[in-house]
Amino acid sequence: MPNCQPKWILSLAFGSIFPLFLLCFTTIASFNGVPLLLLYRFSAIGRSSYHFVENQLKPIPVSTHITISTPPSPPRFAYLISGSAGNDYKVFKEVGNVRMIMKANLVTYRGCTMVANTLHAAAIMLREGGNWDWFINLSASDYPLVTQDDLLHIFSYVPRDLNFIDHTSKMGWKAGQRAKPVIIDPALHNSKKAEVFWITQRRSIPTAFKLFTGSAWMALSRPFVDYCIWGWDNLPRKVLMYYTNFLSSPEGYFHTVICNAKAFSNTTVNNDLHFILWDNPPKQHPRRLTLSHMQRMLNSNAPFARKFHQNSRVLDKIDTDLLSRGEEMFTPGGWCVGSGENGTDPCSVVGTPTVLRPGPGAKRLQTLINSLLSNDNFRLRQCK
Repeated sequence: MPNCQPKWILSLAFGSIFPLFLLCFTTIASFNGVPLLLLYRFSAIGRSSYHFVENQLKPIPVSTHITISTPPSPPRFAYLISGSAGNDYKVFKEVGNVRMIMKANLVTYRGCTMVANTLHAAAIMLREGGNWDWFINLSASDYPLVTQDDLLHIFSYVPRDLNFIDHTSKMGWKAGQRAKPVIIDPALHNSKKAEVFWITQRRSIPTAFKLFTGSAWMALSRPFVDYCIWGWDNLPRKVLMYYTNFLSSPEGYFHTVICNAKAFSNTTVNNDLHFILWDNPPKQHPRRLTLSHMQRMLNSNAPFARKFHQNSRVLDKIDTDLLSRGEEMFTPGGWCVGSGENGTDPCSVVGTPTVLRPGPGAKRLQTLINSLLSNDNFRLRQCK
């Protein structure tokens, strides 16, 4: 996994200062030592003011169609991003949105410690991150296809208990190669990195809950993240214990929890908000995206895409054509009030953080969301 370069951070982190704050995690290190980044909005609201939502969830309409009218207040996103530390920018210091935690935890690729660290990050954001609405996990191989103002504008109209998570109960080849083998993640007990290893005994498919699988990338609602952490009916912990010995557990843990939890199974939107080109079956490894894939990315209407080579020319094309971002500058948004004179970054001067300036990307994203929430897609594709 490539390091999270300033280009990535500048493209995503400051589409709108109000809903996004950046917490640089060197505490969560991957198999190859790459730490993770958290983006969240800080608030004085503490954990004690947030109540369980099990009995507060309301049925979601069968079809929700986004019509742009007088915009409601923008949502707040909490981003978990894998990448490197040391993003020392003046605007970061001015807004106070970078925090460093220096103790590293080892993470094994394809091991359960990947899920453990995602839950760790989510727990910290619930405790310290304020009143955010969605938790979005990304990697340094992802890149935005819309500005943060585009994303915030459209998600202002989306019900905030929806969970965007690609999922299916059709395990296919994964039943024999993922569910039945038993693996051990060495990062659970070793201080040095190592690959996962298998034990000879195999196990049967569980009957206490139904297995689901899907994409490891998702946008989860705060109520569901809160449920995964606190698990008042014990389902999240029980499923987590099962996935401790499951290969590539990020592709199944949250999917299995949400579809087996009655309070949340009707909140799923079957999409990961990404454009991804997979290899030939069994579709385990995404292809690297290039300039030749630019139109397909646009046609997908997705807000994110992956994977990219570091410093690929297609990233420059995305910056110029989709994000209107200058070299070594932040992606412009309504909060940028600098003059831009003499080639300076207008976003180096922070204005009103709640002002949004959506562009063409908002139209594309609106098309996607309307399709996902239509009668043909929404209910018919939930936890099937």
